[in-house]
Amino acid sequence: METAETTKGLITEHLTAFVERMGSQNKAATALKISNGTVSQIMNRNWDLISEEMWRGIAAHLRLNKKEWASVETRDYKMLTQLLTDAQDNSNVFAITGEAGTGKSHTIRLYTESHKRVYAIQCADFWNRKIFLQELLSSMGRDHSGLNVNDMMNEVVRTLKSQDRPLIILDEADKLVDPVMYFFITLYNRLEDHCGIILIATDHLAKRIMAGLRKNRKGYKEIYSRIARRFIEMTGPSTSDIMAICMANGIQDQQQIRKVMEDSDSDLRRVNRKIHSLLAQAN
Repeated sequence: METAETTKGLITEHLTAFVERMGSQNKAATALKISNGTVSQIMNRNWDLISEEMWRGIAAHLRLNKKEWASVETRDYKMLTQLLTDAQDNSNVFAITGEAGTGKSHTIRLYTESHKRVYAIQCADFWNRKIFLQELLSSMGRDHSGLNVNDMMNEVVRTLKSQDRPLIILDEADKLVDPVMYFFITLYNRLEDHCGIILIATDHLAKRIMAGLRKNRKGYKEIYSRIARRFIEMTGPSTSDIMAICMANGIQDQQQIRKVMEDSDSDLRRVNRKIHSLLAQAN
């Protein structure tokens, strides 16, 4: 069983890596929405005054999972990683769609954790323009206090233009309301050939944009043009992907692997849950 000290040590290691990726303690603190002093105390292992609630909050933000889980490079993982790399290295713009459970968010997290100047935000349908820009600035480690919408957009553009090959990833982009979705056009126009942008969501994104085109809704022709009039589709896990995930995570028996496949419905979340269920039964 993990001790509290071991858990805190693990969080500290991940926090240190996060600080390095963000470029400074101050930027990391802003992104985590905690004080710079707290970051310093944790990294210096002055843990006595750090509350359990703070530890849990940092662990949640860094997405540390207590479950042991071995990641596998599925065909969708490889394709999406290649597209993310292309977008960042060449300032390209892509719209990528995939059903729930294809591993989109997991792949984005792994890519973000291993690359600098990558700013991924998980969009929500209640966001207005101000919240969207606040979340984007926070992911970049920039303070948005006292800034209006125009100031925040200028700060986003100024920060990104000062960097070498940055990448913005808008996960669950289909949840953005139209006034916020139009910001994609603004970001593209002001950062063209300097910053990569990824829109990623379920196929609802493609359906929504195509419907907007048919109805001649404001901005949709511009959005469609800027994604090169193309949606790149993820295919979901193959049988060999599921088999590899099973074997990497302790399921070796062929009969049990078949059970995972039969229960999967091409959804990696279902694969995860079934594997954990089988392992729990074995214990």
